[in-house]
Amino acid sequence: MVFNSIEFAIFFVVVYAAYRLLPHRQQNWLLLAASYWFYAAWDWRFLGLLIGTTLVDYAVALALERQSSQSQRRQLVAVSVIFNLGVLGFFKYYAFFVDSLHGLLRAGGFDFSLPMLRVVLPIGISFYTFMSMGYVIDVYRREIPATRSLLDFAVFVAYFPHLVAGPILRASALIPQIAAPRHIAPAQIAEGGWLIGWGLVKKVLVADNLGPVVDAIFADPSPSAIDVLVGSYAFAFQIYGDFSGYTDIARGVSKWMGIELNLNFLFPYFVRSPQAFWRHWHISLSTWLRDYLYIPLGGNRGTRAQTYRNLMITMVLGGLWHGAAWPFVVWGVYQGGLLVIYRWAGERIAGTRWRAALDHPAVVLAGWALMFHLTCYGWLIFRSPDMATIVRMTGALAAGWAPGPYSVQYALQLLFYAGPLALLHGLEAWRRDLLTVPRLPVVPRYAIYVALTYLTLLFGQFSGTQFIYFQF
Repeated sequence: MVFNSIEFAIFFVVVYAAYRLLPHRQQNWLLLAASYWFYAAWDWRFLGLLIGTTLVDYAVALALERQSSQSQRRQLVAVSVIFNLGVLGFFKYYAFFVDSLHGLLRAGGFDFSLPMLRVVLPIGISFYTFMSMGYVIDVYRREIPATRSLLDFAVFVAYFPHLVAGPILRASALIPQIAAPRHIAPAQIAEGGWLIGWGLVKKVLVADNLGPVVDAIFADPSPSAIDVLVGSYAFAFQIYGDFSGYTDIARGVSKWMGIELNLNFLFPYFVRSPQAFWRHWHISLSTWLRDYLYIPLGGNRGTRAQTYRNLMITMVLGGLWHGAAWPFVVWGVYQGGLLVIYRWAGERIAGTRWRAALDHPAVVLAGWALMFHLTCYGWLIFRSPDMATIVRMTGALAAGWAPGPYSVQYALQLLFYAGPLALLHGLEAWRRDLLTVPRLPVVPRYAIYVALTYLTLLFGQFSGTQFIYFQF
């Protein structure tokens, strides 16, 4: 059941109608039942895993609250971390590590193999595992109290708008909204309606139409350099439209429930450094990695070399979080390398006469263009199904710029489908407001509504394609 399907529309109408009629505690029971139904619609066999994660971390947090011995508290939090990472590691990474080990042993001349288990990846496991584990760590750090209500905690973990693709929410932000009675303001209805509609446009008009272009270019055994460039641009807009579209719909649906979800994207393609990119792209994951991995590793409190090491470890593990494949590891190394290089350069420039030159409009524009293309090359790595594709696509960029037979067609499709997103996103970034359109005067506002509706009805893909981040 995906947001861009008739099944979800029917599901949400029924749930929402009942939700508005019920008092607060009954609303929470409804949310829990609806969330479990939503998850079971993907594969009911993994519902027990979701419930198991909930029960383990609920019990561990309560035990942490009662325990005063620091050694006992460390053992308790270790139970949660080992359980969550163990479940995540088995379902997501077992086959990858066994395959890699087999390859390493064969390269060394050893004929030894471990049993291969082709397990199905439970949808959303990376998201709800990090949420639940983060809650326990926050209780361990005494940053939040353990919640006494199993119902409230279960809704926090399973809440269906964020369940399968985030944002990765913090307990301190969401549990109080679940525990307290909710009052839905008219502004939330209006803003939620825009977010749902805009998210659907991003998904069915932009992302799902660019997907075939991306697939064709990345499957081409001998793409031209222009094709690779267009394919990288197209995937940049596809993954942004797809993932930010999901987040917009999740936030819009949640606003209609009277619950505010975290912002997850804030103009990520209008930045000039990788540090800024990770403050604006998949914000909930980057802040989770910062707070629960980078800072505990030492952050930037040690020597320069230690800081660079911490950045690399964080980004490599962040890359591996996205999937059990070597391209994700390489992507993590690439992102970590960008962070290190830009940090090193920034340290050299700070305090010199060159620092003021960075604010010159021409330098700002050049810095943005450079960062955008570095990001797009990162997306080339991310999208590649294997290392051979990365090598082939990278090699094509250095092999000359003669167009391929479909280069013009691909470029025109990119301009047509990404154009509306780029224009409105540029307007939002210029005004620094993600709700720019619903706050415009009546005439331009409804002109945009009509134009987007017209384009989506004419050219949108309504086959209910899954969102890209469901696989992570």
